[in-house]
Amino acid sequence: MADKQRTIQKAVSISGKGLHTGKPVTLTFNPAEIGHWYKFQRTDLEGQPIIEADCDLVVDTSRGTTLEQNGARVHTTEHVLAALVGMGIDNCLIQVSGPEMPIMDGSSLKFIEILEEAGIIEQDAFRDYLELDENLTYEDPIKRVEMLAVPQDEMRVTVMVDYGSEVLGTQHASMYHLGEFKNEISPCRTFVFLRELEALLAHDLIKGGDMDNAIVLVDSEIAEDKLNHLRKVFNKPDVEVKGRGVLNNTKLRFFNEPARHKLLDIVGDLALVGKPLKLHVLAALPGHAGNVEFAKKLKALAKKQRMERDFLKLDMSLPPVLNIVDIMKILPHRQPMLLIDKIMELSEKHVIGVKNVTLNEEFFKGHFPENPVMPGVFLIEAMAQCGGVLVLKTVPDPENYLTYFMKIESVKFKQKVIPGDTVVFSLKLLSPIRRGICEMRGVAYVNNKPVMEAEMMAQIVKVKETEVKATDKQLAN
Repeated sequence: MADKQRTIQKAVSISGKGLHTGKPVTLTFNPAEIGHWYKFQRTDLEGQPIIEADCDLVVDTSRGTTLEQNGARVHTTEHVLAALVGMGIDNCLIQVSGPEMPIMDGSSLKFIEILEEAGIIEQDAFRDYLELDENLTYEDPIKRVEMLAVPQDEMRVTVMVDYGSEVLGTQHASMYHLGEFKNEISPCRTFVFLRELEALLAHDLIKGGDMDNAIVLVDSEIAEDKLNHLRKVFNKPDVEVKGRGVLNNTKLRFFNEPARHKLLDIVGDLALVGKPLKLHVLAALPGHAGNVEFAKKLKALAKKQRMERDFLKLDMSLPPVLNIVDIMKILPHRQPMLLIDKIMELSEKHVIGVKNVTLNEEFFKGHFPENPVMPGVFLIEAMAQCGGVLVLKTVPDPENYLTYFMKIESVKFKQKVIPGDTVVFSLKLLSPIRRGICEMRGVAYVNNKPVMEAEMMAQIVKVKETEVKATDKQLAN
């Protein structure tokens, strides 16, 4: 598949009804600019609000994946998103005239067909893939869900499902690359057990459900009065249960169609990471809730990689924005505890600082003197001082404030730091500073390789006038 971003050539529409709401809806796929990714737009609401396809915006995963943003929701998004990913489309605006995607036949096939009608064009920008250099895992022991992503040079998915049913049994499905999605995965319909239908109806769901948009599996006997009720609800007087198997002997499109549909759901839910993927996902007993949690872990990894990539663009030959004298006007630290030599970049949201590690550092006198290694706690302190510069620059008189760190977590040391190394600390705010509280994530590098990372929470505190005078006196001495 091409490494350039792609969108569709023209707008195309498709209409149907929502599976759970039963409301008619028209969905329109629209071309979108480079870097747009997938966004939904509720054209039926005032202001036509936008809802981004983002795992952090998921508000419900019961019987489908629901997103909410700007006061608007879109339900059962996974089949539409799976079609876009499966067709290798990177940028698309999805307009909907109601709260839920049309269920069509319960698969992604109809969306694939309409996207093919729209045509696909290549855009003048390369794809930004999420790639792995180590395994990533997720587990929900209560639901017995296990998911694993391993490095791979394309998107691959392997699924195992087992619902403890003699009818369904244990099923497996695989997609070795996205080129298989259209023919092998997209036609696979959603499925439900007959015993679940009554509960769904009691919860005011599947108002748009019928025998044409789902596979109904029968793995237990059902009373005639209950069967009559279902015939009435679905307006299907010819509904029959002929032993165990598939209701009305519906012909499966694949012998393992339920497992393939679960694979389809994974493809759609992982679109919420926000970028194309190069990895192999192995999933046991997956569901929307687990898919979304796994997408959040992948998105966090993508954010970390973006920070590291931003660092690699740093030009160390440029003059610093703050030298050691400037830093001492902001931070109260002094030798030997001033651990930052210069600040190379500084904005409202990020800071990059540098520490030149030399053999005459005080801590080397007692910390493995025969084999000097910079103590991890000093790396953390140096990173904290960089963060201190970042947050204190947000106040007009930083000399009258102190930064106290309240929490340090997710600390990892990946490589030792020795005399002669130049350590570069790159920190970014994880959220806006509120009430003097800030959260940051930082990575330390030596020779462009991460040596340490951590997440920090700090509080900015204004120093009382008497404390300022005492501090000034101490510094003078």
